[in-house]
Amino acid sequence: MPIAKPAPSIPSVSSAPSAADTPSSPASPASPASPASPAGGAVLSPLGLFTVLMGAALPMVDFFIVNVALPTIDHDLHAGPAMLEMVVGGYGVAYAVLLVLGGRLGDMVGRRRLFLWGTAAFGVTSVACGLAPDAWTLVAARVAQGAASALMMPQVLATIQATTQGARRTKALSMYSGTAGVASAVGQVLGGVLVSVDLFGTGWRSIFLVNAPVAALALLLTVRAVPETRSEHPTRVDGRGTALLSLTLVSLLLPLTEGRSAGWPVWSWVLLAVFPFAAVAFVVVERREERAGRTPLVPPSLLRIHSVRSGLALLVPFSIGWGGFMFVVAVALQEGLRLGPLAAGVALVPLCLTFLLGSMVGPRLGARYGRRAVTAGTLIQATGLITLVATFHWGWGGLGALGLAPGLAVLGLGQGVLLPLTLRTVLSEVPATQAGVGGGVMITTQQSFMALGVATLGTLFLSLAPSVGMRDALTITLGAQLAAVAVTLLLSLRLPRAVG
Repeated sequence: MPIAKPAPSIPSVSSAPSAADTPSSPASPASPASPASPAGGAVLSPLGLFTVLMGAALPMVDFFIVNVALPTIDHDLHAGPAMLEMVVGGYGVAYAVLLVLGGRLGDMVGRRRLFLWGTAAFGVTSVACGLAPDAWTLVAARVAQGAASALMMPQVLATIQATTQGARRTKALSMYSGTAGVASAVGQVLGGVLVSVDLFGTGWRSIFLVNAPVAALALLLTVRAVPETRSEHPTRVDGRGTALLSLTLVSLLLPLTEGRSAGWPVWSWVLLAVFPFAAVAFVVVERREERAGRTPLVPPSLLRIHSVRSGLALLVPFSIGWGGFMFVVAVALQEGLRLGPLAAGVALVPLCLTFLLGSMVGPRLGARYGRRAVTAGTLIQATGLITLVATFHWGWGGLGALGLAPGLAVLGLGQGVLLPLTLRTVLSEVPATQAGVGGGVMITTQQSFMALGVATLGTLFLSLAPSVGMRDALTITLGAQLAAVAVTLLLSLRLPRAVG
């Protein structure tokens, strides 16, 4: 197994000009104080924060919710391994490719407006997924769902950055970060529950159909509680940069996601050969755009901010390990330990609970200990992973959800401390008027490498399982994730001393 026109709007609030609107000076990156005041006095109420976090949870949940439903989808639609990987990969690739563009469009035409459009599109495409009559229709609907997610997601962080300050921003970003991690694990738990309950005989379709009422509620609350913000001096879309970034991500993620199940055809190797040239061309074009006084899709000066650069670097190995782990464990629990969808989902509850706990105590630890809190979170994560490797290796026979609880609980605690502090660090020095592009770059990094983790660690696991068995394939794959954790540990030492 493989893996509207918006309602009458609240008066628009414009942000003051900044590097997002005028050429950025490489010599003067944004200072930590630059995002201190909300855009034009707009304030995000508690209900508004709840609303955007609800919207943020939807794409995160849907990246993982499908994992535990794949066997049922395969049985119902006769999909086959290649199609199942496209159900997972199509969503992830479309989501990752369009995230930065979604952030830039929000800065230009209004973040609340883009959030409304994206949420409405997400609800419609979710219904299309749930009603798909065959595998190809499901794949197409999942790609469209990923594109809708890319419109929604950058607006969440951008709105928080532009409408909060001080302690309120710290709390809001902590809640966002906690949502980001918990939703990933909750996705698989919820997927297992919905497939097992078989609401109204819908089976796996309920994992998509359940999004529609949630999206409708988010739309109503957004109109009522979320203020509009945008850049005061909108800039044109960087067409060349958008095309090159899309080509870069597609040429890497598509062959790695689909190549194995398709037997590594010629097109997969051609795309992999294109990747380095597309990446270099993207960097060159973005530098030229900024030097010429235009606004590139990803301003190179933004990446010269220490907190952005070091935080994104740490997100790379973490996201590879996290995305791969969630996929591989979903397969191992069902195909290896023969747990049903409900039991496989419930097994992850300890991870959800301790991740939430870690995300709550993490900000206090970060305020007191700085980057050492991130390092400590990484070490706790490693301890949990080692515990899981030992549990799987020596306790495979008869292993159930209870036996996995200690390792998963420690793993979730470490990740709950690490991830929120890292996300807050990335955004800590981003100007409010660059909040959309800053959030888009961060989420693109996270999402792209999560998809890459599914592709690489998933491929490793699925390639080894037929020859060495499910247990040994899993322990080897988790060993590879431990190597990624070791890299995360080293990179945590390069974060700013004061994190978040």
